[in-house]
Amino acid sequence: MINSPGFARWCGFFLAAALLLVCEPAWAGKRVALIIGNSAYQNVPPLANPINDGAIMAATLKGAGFDVVDSRHDLSAVEARRALRDFSDAARDADIAVVYYAGHGMEVDGANYLIPVDAKLERDTDVYDEALSLDRVLVAVEPAKQLRLVILDACRDNPFAKQMKRTVASRAIGRGLAQIEPTSPNMLIAYSAKAGSTALDGDTKNSPFTIALAKHLATPGLDIRRAFGFVRDDVLKATSNRQEPFVYGSLGGDDVPLVPAPARAASRASEPAPNPQADARRDYELALQIGNRAAFNAFLAQYPDGFYAILAKLQLDKVAAEDARVAATEKAKQTEQERARLAAEGAKKEAQVKAEADAKAAEQARLAAEKAKQVAQDQAAAAERNRADKAADTQIVASNAATGGDSRAAASSAPDKATNVAALTAGRTPADITKSVQLELRRVGCLSGAADGDWNAESQRSLSSFNRNAGMKLDVKTASTDTLDVIRQKQSRVCPLVCEHGYKADGDHCTRIVCADGTFLNDDNECEKRRANKPVAKRDRPEARQFPQAKQAIVRRSQTPTGPAQSSTGRPLTGSERAVGCNSYQAIMSGVCP
Repeated sequence: MINSPGFARWCGFFLAAALLLVCEPAWAGKRVALIIGNSAYQNVPPLANPINDGAIMAATLKGAGFDVVDSRHDLSAVEARRALRDFSDAARDADIAVVYYAGHGMEVDGANYLIPVDAKLERDTDVYDEALSLDRVLVAVEPAKQLRLVILDACRDNPFAKQMKRTVASRAIGRGLAQIEPTSPNMLIAYSAKAGSTALDGDTKNSPFTIALAKHLATPGLDIRRAFGFVRDDVLKATSNRQEPFVYGSLGGDDVPLVPAPARAASRASEPAPNPQADARRDYELALQIGNRAAFNAFLAQYPDGFYAILAKLQLDKVAAEDARVAATEKAKQTEQERARLAAEGAKKEAQVKAEADAKAAEQARLAAEKAKQVAQDQAAAAERNRADKAADTQIVASNAATGGDSRAAASSAPDKATNVAALTAGRTPADITKSVQLELRRVGCLSGAADGDWNAESQRSLSSFNRNAGMKLDVKTASTDTLDVIRQKQSRVCPLVCEHGYKADGDHCTRIVCADGTFLNDDNECEKRRANKPVAKRDRPEARQFPQAKQAIVRRSQTPTGPAQSSTGRPLTGSERAVGCNSYQAIMSGVCP
């Protein structure tokens, strides 16, 4: 009976069913997504890519097995709020909630807003009524239990900012989106471009950011943080280092993939034992990619000892040295301004002497902080080079060991080797650093030439202009990672935009000045009212006017005396007068004789 053909068929059936159950993908909780693509803007030129980007993201998440994928496009303000309200209801019992938005966004006074297609935004205060706050989007994903993910492809060059009227001069309207630190746990916010910078639409129907998302985000078993690391690499490569995506927020120590990895029936005996340092290396590389104090402190809380803990402490020393340098630089600047103010106001000599001593001490502290930062940076760089060398040696050893083993085991370990994030920070060539510095100088408005990796005289002049306008003293002879870090801290334009005669600065561009009728452009680049030609009254020339000639009475003395012995008046001459010849006309006219 046991050897009967029927029993064999039943055993084969149950064995196949068991294998199918074991090999099924690991069950994931409920996953929901809201996709919004705004292209048809009514009051500014429309965008070409957001609808296409939303379509490809919706298809990606549907193919990844999401339970709910709500895809919308060209939403007005009312429709956007209603969509978020409905999505909040769907996310209440979800483990993973994702919101993807493509369209226009802007930052006002440090807060981020998504712009519906019917927004006018004639004034800066209209953003509070007509736009959608990013905080409202974060509230919509908050009910999810395991992962709350918001993806924003909204860092485009915003046309609304140029046409809006400013009601308050001090209200800041930023370039791109502002940096954000989520307060809820297990939340990530991904920007298509780093805070304070703009993203590119690309040359195809989809943006470079969305193309990279569709490629990596739904990889089965891939942790979401590593997926965004691959997205960053692809976008940097596609945009020639002009656009760097960035992720804000933090997750725990467990992997959080959007798509779970398929479960394997049994581990192969030929597979190598897991490396106990692999998790520490992965988390350290993620902390290194974020690069701030909170990330390294979180890593040390998870891994207080070991090789990577030493590296994290060196990175913390580097961050602390940079903070000290920034504080010392600000202190030196303030003390110098105070000294100049006292000198200009003619303060007492004692106060001026004290202010000068404070300024000198602050400058010495600044120089000391600069040296301390350089030392910390060199130590961290040396440790990173050492780590990269060890990783390379380990990879060579593992490759040699796998040569004689199972080829399938070597193939399965190849993706883990290829995802070494250490290459993001270690091994950058001087030409790459120079090009990155030039790109940052272009972003802050100090370099107008091309970013070609050649540190020429024009690049040095642009860095000198940055030092002058930012109050820094960076070395202009070379382009270093220190210089790159300092420039990246500037979130807006540093060097003023200079336009030639006949043009004026309009945001980041020069536009031609057009004067109204009856005015002209003067030498000061201003429109001046043209003076009208008024008739001028003229006097007639003397030769053109005829006056009657006045008769002049001329009184003349007689040229001959009235008598031989008489003066000109007829008086008889005396004897002496006659003796000198006063009876002649010449004597009388000479004034000697009467």
